[in-house]
Amino acid sequence: MELIRQQKCRLENIAAHHHSPFHLFCIIIIKTQNKTKQIKLLAGSGEIAIPMSIPIAYQGGTAAVPDWLNKGDNAWQMISATLVGLQSVPGLVILYGSIVKKKWAVNSAFMALYAFAAVIICWVIWAYKMSFGDKLLPFWGKAGPALGQKFLLKQAALPASTHFHGDGSVETAMITPYYPMASMVWFQCVFAAITVILLAGSVLGRMNIKAWMAFVPLWLTFSYTVGAFSLWGGGFLFQWGVMDYSGGFVIHLSSGIAGFTAAYWVGPRSTKDRERFPPNNVLLTLTGAGLLWMGWAGFNGGDPYTANIDSSMAVLNTNICAATSLLVWTWLDVIFFNKPSVIGAVQGMITGLVCITPGAGLVQGWAAIIMGILSGSVPWFTMMIVHKRWPLLQKIDDTLGVFHTHAVAGLLGGLLTGLFAEPTLCTLFLPVTNSRGGVYGGSGGIQILKQLVGGGFIIGWNVVVTSIICVVIDKVIPLRMSEEQLLIGDDAVHGEEAYALWGDGEKYDSSKHDVLHSEDTLHYRTTASSGATQVV
Repeated sequence: MELIRQQKCRLENIAAHHHSPFHLFCIIIIKTQNKTKQIKLLAGSGEIAIPMSIPIAYQGGTAAVPDWLNKGDNAWQMISATLVGLQSVPGLVILYGSIVKKKWAVNSAFMALYAFAAVIICWVIWAYKMSFGDKLLPFWGKAGPALGQKFLLKQAALPASTHFHGDGSVETAMITPYYPMASMVWFQCVFAAITVILLAGSVLGRMNIKAWMAFVPLWLTFSYTVGAFSLWGGGFLFQWGVMDYSGGFVIHLSSGIAGFTAAYWVGPRSTKDRERFPPNNVLLTLTGAGLLWMGWAGFNGGDPYTANIDSSMAVLNTNICAATSLLVWTWLDVIFFNKPSVIGAVQGMITGLVCITPGAGLVQGWAAIIMGILSGSVPWFTMMIVHKRWPLLQKIDDTLGVFHTHAVAGLLGGLLTGLFAEPTLCTLFLPVTNSRGGVYGGSGGIQILKQLVGGGFIIGWNVVVTSIICVVIDKVIPLRMSEEQLLIGDDAVHGEEAYALWGDGEKYDSSKHDVLHSEDTLHYRTTASSGATQVV
């Protein structure tokens, strides 16, 4: 038994009740292992023992509140995971459903929603341990479930993350955050989910939904887990010291390259859709973008695996870079096109968030501003200038420009992290001692090379593996929608539409209406048809 707290309190009423003339003060709470506690009231000449049952869930040093648990870290990790989850559902669901042409609103939103659910199940059955479990290969972990109580309630640990010196001695011990594995599994799950959803932005408006349903678990298994283990889980890039604070390479570069590759294999949208693809709701696009921006506090702030000072630095840098990038992108639109584009501002915001991600807790505030200037201008240049002059980029139909906003911005951020990573901040997070960016001299010069190699590995792996997955799926399920579905849109694919087009919840009915409106033309009815967007 251990005396854990001593506190004075008035016991007038209790003393009076027990006929004691004294007003004495004292509560002694005795801590026992998983047993009923007692309060001893010392009043007058007597001693009154009152049993007080406290659920095990609140008792320190018990199975529910083990000694290694830090409730603050656990709370922040769960909040961070929720914020990242909100970036996908509803964030990207809303953004995708509103930034596309009206006839693709439902399909685009559903692709994001389906991917989120599918990733969760695949993650806990086999993919988590492939990303953060015991090493199978230098770039891959051993598959296995993350479902059992014994596994999920123990202290979180990344078993392959122990870092060794060249002579075999331990340089940095295994990562063991002060919360349960359940928190780690869920936190990493929402990162995996948003990566697949970002990838979907490249193939909106023409990928067969059934092919997408097959693509999600295959790409998660054979692509995402490799990048995650290699850079975060203790793989060869992690051991070598490649910096990726929160996913510039693992999430954004991989989703941008994989999306661009998948877009090649799926093929372009219909000619009419490529010529005219206006957002169906700009205000809702801003709503989805706002959820992305605010959710990024969990995205970058949760990645130190603890609520520490580095987490605070990461959140502040994230907002500095995003704001700078948005302003620069908008200024460039005004300078060259004489109009500030709202969609352009959203693109600039996203490129800023992406660019700072690999270095959020590793760079100083002034570096975050420089990164914001470059993330608002370099992807703008590749999207607005290079894209229109490079035949390859014009040939591949990347619906939302994910290549520019995520692949270009992610690689840019990774390289800039290798340049600006500050030594003191690096010691707070990285396993390799004496890590630093190029501007700080010493070993900083080699860091840029490491970043190039890390980015090159992610690019190469995603091009090859995504291509194989697409080719295999196409042998069984057509990757591309039928021509009829491409013409009609949501109503043909899902039997549902985002908006009532005729009035007060009413869809087009051939028995009531004389004409049929599509988004591009007005068609007079010549034969019976169904669906508001069907072209006769």
